[in-house]
Amino acid sequence: MLERAASFEGKTVSNLILTTAMARAEKTIREHEVMRLNAQGAETFINALSKPVRFNKKLLAALDEHEYRVTSK
Repeated sequence: MLERAASFEGKTVSNLILTTAMARAEKTIREHEVMRLNAQGAETFINALSKPVRFNKKLLAALDEHEYRVTSK
């Protein structure tokens, strides 16, 4: 099956597998790194970003935990 698909594409099996894997990897990365919002969602997001951050106890604890687990190593 792979040989047949590769021949339709004019590629070797190795090249077909590599290009297919790369395309899938790019799609997966896009799905996890790109945020798409409608107009209302974009407005809500921008409004949230424009407000000052309130450092409550949970946020401070999370920042301390991050410092301990990630930054200090």
